[in-house]
Amino acid sequence: MVTQPSNAKTNKILIADDNAANRELLEAFLANIDCEIELAIDGQDTLDKVRSFQPDLVLLDVMMPKLSGFEVCQQMKQDPQTARVMVLMVTALNELGDIERGVKAGTDDFLSKPINKVKLLKRVENMLRLKDRTDELERLRQYIRDMDDQSKP
Repeated sequence: MVTQPSNAKTNKILIADDNAANRELLEAFLANIDCEIELAIDGQDTLDKVRSFQPDLVLLDVMMPKLSGFEVCQQMKQDPQTARVMVLMVTALNELGDIERGVKAGTDDFLSKPINKVKLLKRVENMLRLKDRTDELERLRQYIRDMDDQSKP
């Protein structure tokens, strides 16, 4: 059986928050993770950087100018180019309606403010692991399709 080799890569995380102190705190918490980090300052900047930076995970504040985190998440999940990017909504909003709105928008998980470093690191670790497995599965599916196409007369 022929298998496609796994491509080792450095994970990319986009931190999206309009509050500079929050961005700095999240970046400091993630300092010991082997990953590339990019920052976004509002909803539109987040969408632009998702397309250019191509992160594996977005830590997404809900309450941002230009576009809310809900709107950003929904647009990301509706776009085939960004639909598989993991989204961790980081929010002070804890009402059931806010959680339902995030789920409807397509978020993969939530983390409440104030941020607990241990919870953040564990969620990030799990989400990056899931993203890596999903990407590997997609590479294998494509490999199988390619092999199948080559075997057809």
